[in-house]
Amino acid sequence: MEATFWAIVPTILAIAVSLITKEVNLSLLFGIIVGGLIYCKFNIFTAVSTILDVLRAKVYGNMNVLIFIILLGVIVHLMNMSGASHKYAQWAGQKLKTKKQTLLATMLLGVIIFIDDYFNCLTVGTVMQPICDEKKISREKLAYIIDSTAAPVCIMAPISSWAVAVSSSVPEQSSIDGFLLFIKSIFCNYYSWLSLLMVLLTTILAVDFGKMKKCEYAADMGKYQYESIDQQMEGKEIPENGRVSDLLLPVIVLIILSITCMLYTGGFFAGKASAISAISNCDAATSLAMAAFYAILFIGVLYLPRKIMTGKQYLDGLVEGFKNMVPTVLILTFAWTLSGICGSDYLDAGGFIARTVVEYQIPLSLMPAIFFIIAIFLALSTGTSWGTFAILLPITISVFQNQVSPIMVLTISAVLGGSVCGDHVSPISDTTILSSTGAGCHHISHVETQLQYGIVVAAVSFLSYVVCGFMGTQLPGMPIGIVGIVGFLFIMKKRNHTQERGA
Repeated sequence: MEATFWAIVPTILAIAVSLITKEVNLSLLFGIIVGGLIYCKFNIFTAVSTILDVLRAKVYGNMNVLIFIILLGVIVHLMNMSGASHKYAQWAGQKLKTKKQTLLATMLLGVIIFIDDYFNCLTVGTVMQPICDEKKISREKLAYIIDSTAAPVCIMAPISSWAVAVSSSVPEQSSIDGFLLFIKSIFCNYYSWLSLLMVLLTTILAVDFGKMKKCEYAADMGKYQYESIDQQMEGKEIPENGRVSDLLLPVIVLIILSITCMLYTGGFFAGKASAISAISNCDAATSLAMAAFYAILFIGVLYLPRKIMTGKQYLDGLVEGFKNMVPTVLILTFAWTLSGICGSDYLDAGGFIARTVVEYQIPLSLMPAIFFIIAIFLALSTGTSWGTFAILLPITISVFQNQVSPIMVLTISAVLGGSVCGDHVSPISDTTILSSTGAGCHHISHVETQLQYGIVVAAVSFLSYVVCGFMGTQLPGMPIGIVGIVGFLFIMKKRNHTQERGA
């Protein structure tokens, strides 16, 4: 089917319906059905058959991701059953005495776990959720920090699955070294840098705005809409001999196993690659699934001999942990299916965007800013940052005729930053879904609160690309971005102070 404007209609409708109804599954299903009908020219029987084909292909293609998510849900549930989460919250509450310290610790953990964004989202949420509840930090704020330190860090880390995805998006016939181009793009990936700055400054200055401010106020006042770990375990017998190490050890083992399995799938132990090359070229989803499986076995060895739980309770925990992840699996499955319907084999939303870019003669000085907006819109529509730069990077390179220049590097950075931004603000993004899952908050609530922060950072980044494009240099971009973010937050802080005095 020829790529037309209709290719992006299903996603636009899904996003609009999700923001209006707050029902993400219904919205995604609606978008899927509309997409299938458009592709099959409104033949309902062919449309249903096509939707099932896409669903089957997407589930099969992402099976290891689903296995990892389910197994991690099992790990979290077993740790809750052991009483380790409760003990950890008490222990961490003594070490992290304030909200600010807790938020900074959450950000630091998100920065440290840079190898893979999926692993980042779920691990940081697992470790920090109990202490954030203890310090009356809203789950929305936790989800925001998780989401804003996962992809932005991964897209700037040379040793990550993202670096390989970017490098491999450079056409083989091009004379440009994809990895070297990625390294050059790191400094001027303004959206990613400024996203991290926004997290840091909102924490240090203790300033929030929009719906996030309301969520933080509600959590601070004890009007909490989510069950804490203690509430989830209320009425259930919590072992007395559970320890803080019963949470920390499985997490540490999971991290070590994940890196080990990445080395394995990347060919390090077979002598086919160096450690850095193996991690960069590994099968991340398979590695994480393997690591989670071994971690569950480790938990059994850690808990059962000490009678923290019986064998039956351990097996029941496997089932309950699976059940807990069903909502996440359903959202991801629908999101992938909608992305597939709008993908290159069907409606081809990317092809429509690509053709639109090529048809219009854009001055080179405007390329960074224009491509930044296009990348945001494409990632927002498809829910995938990887798919976005896979489409736009070859176009960018061809526009600049395979000649590396400051403006070209700026444009490449704009594509990568815009892809992360669109992924951030998209309700159908898998990273957004996993961030809300890791934090334990409602998905749409996370989308609504993060959207306002993402728009601010995107606007400042856009301004940086406009100025840098016209000046033909990367130098003023970061100072402009920093001044913009700092200025905005000081205005918000002053406004909040005025409102509090007026109240």
